[in-house]
Amino acid sequence: MWPLVLLLLLGSACCGSAQLIFNVIKSVEYTVCNKTVIIPCFVTNVKATNISDMFVKWKFKGKDIFIYDGQNQNQMSPSSEGFKSTEITPSELLKGVASLKMDKSDACVGNYTCEVTELSREGETIIELKYRVVSWFSPKENILIVIFPILAILLSWGQFGIVTLKYKSSDTKKKIIFIFVVGLVLTIDVIVGAILFVPGEFSTKNACGLGLLVIPTAALILLQYCVFMISFRMTAFTIAILILQGLGFVLAVDGLSLCITECTPVHGPLLISGLGIIALAELFGLIYMKLAASNQTTIQPPRKAVEEPLNAFKESKGMMNDE
Repeated sequence: MWPLVLLLLLGSACCGSAQLIFNVIKSVEYTVCNKTVIIPCFVTNVKATNISDMFVKWKFKGKDIFIYDGQNQNQMSPSSEGFKSTEITPSELLKGVASLKMDKSDACVGNYTCEVTELSREGETIIELKYRVVSWFSPKENILIVIFPILAILLSWGQFGIVTLKYKSSDTKKKIIFIFVVGLVLTIDVIVGAILFVPGEFSTKNACGLGLLVIPTAALILLQYCVFMISFRMTAFTIAILILQGLGFVLAVDGLSLCITECTPVHGPLLISGLGIIALAELFGLIYMKLAASNQTTIQPPRKAVEEPLNAFKESKGMMNDE
């Protein structure tokens, strides 16, 4: 009896374990940023030296979705419910790597079973595939991206109010109407952009919303220029404000072009700084217009003070004519 047991133990030690051992991975995650999904499957005690000795089968919810037959060196996806892009790397099988690769469009959340057979040895492991929601921008960046364009438009409407109250005349009526129409369209664009740019994953809708928040701010430069021309023409300070606003727009558009091509943007601060500069230029313009309007009201001489010297001059001139 004992010689037989000893013989079996020696045979087991020589031939290796009859069961394949896997590196246990409970779950993996993928996000909207993934183009492909890889479900890992690692065998730690592969002894085969020929790929024809290997056989791999992947299952999803009990149904075969991928089979690799090393003897025929054939890969196939028998499932009719998608998984057409599934594949493994045969050359890695002898290293114990039987990971399944597929397009993100074919990936389904759930439990996947990896079955590997090496001659007379076999084993399986189960890996859960999970989907993780990743926000395009951080919560703070989302707030600033929406607030700065809205703040800039509110400040622009403040400038429009000063123009309407202080500088309205028959000559400026058409220009004021033009500013009102452009400002109204700009306001609608930004509101729609803010609605589309809801916090969440990278998507076409979010990208369109971000574009509507950034690109129309170019109209603010035109509006501020028109307001300055109606109020007090161009000065060195107003030119500096317009240059600052133009710089902010360039930074914002540059940041937009970099962010809109990335699923996890790293140039959000560049975009936000551009929008912040645009809002700051609008604030400077509003303060300057308010001060200029106040000064014009203050230094304007009273009508009576102007008329009395004029009447006195006319009377003295009339007396000289009589003499």
